[in-house]
Amino acid sequence: MDAVIKVGGSLAENPEALKALGFVLSGAAKKHRLVVVPGGGRFADAVRELDAKFGLPAVVSHRMAIFAMDQYGLLLSQVFPVAVACDSLGEALALAEKGKLAVFLPSKLLLQGDPFSPSWEVTSDSIAAYIAVRLGATKAVFVTDVDGIYTDDPKRCADAALLSSVSVSELQKMGKRTSVDKFLPQFLLQNWLECCVVNGNYPERVEAALSNHQTVCTKITRGQ
Repeated sequence: MDAVIKVGGSLAENPEALKALGFVLSGAAKKHRLVVVPGGGRFADAVRELDAKFGLPAVVSHRMAIFAMDQYGLLLSQVFPVAVACDSLGEALALAEKGKLAVFLPSKLLLQGDPFSPSWEVTSDSIAAYIAVRLGATKAVFVTDVDGIYTDDPKRCADAALLSSVSVSELQKMGKRTSVDKFLPQFLLQNWLECCVVNGNYPERVEAALSNHQTVCTKITRGQ
């Protein structure tokens, strides 16, 4: 397996850009063995809102958020050409070998055995990294609606600076959600995986990241 691509739910807010990303990924699937892991998007946001209103047990809101990933994944399977939704690791690998773009629906796998403690610190980012490890992928590409990881939230702080690279330990010291979830660095410290964060509104950057070409993104490094 060459790469797992986590497609953030925020990208669905720009349908034309999401379709363009799907077109590029479908072409890349003919050159690279790829599996897409969906984010949660508006589906997960609805869970967050309900959790805030009703104070749901963490295990319940966590499970609901996983089902939200399934829903977004079903959407992606219809938007992306040659994409096929699947819920088993074996099927995902088989589809990738055939040049198809497998969209992995994670609920079945995680309900059979969830390695994470239920928490909003664990989102689709950490889940995508876990699936990448289970698939034996050499890389995880986190595709979102910003250029990478910043020193602060670029949507709120005009002085936020893009980091071209950040080590896992540096990311952990930030102690907050950036453009990836708060738990991801802890997972990577225990399960190393080459990672980068890239803006899906520029599909050519995603393609470059898959081909190990230089592009605008943040690489998460293993070093100190």
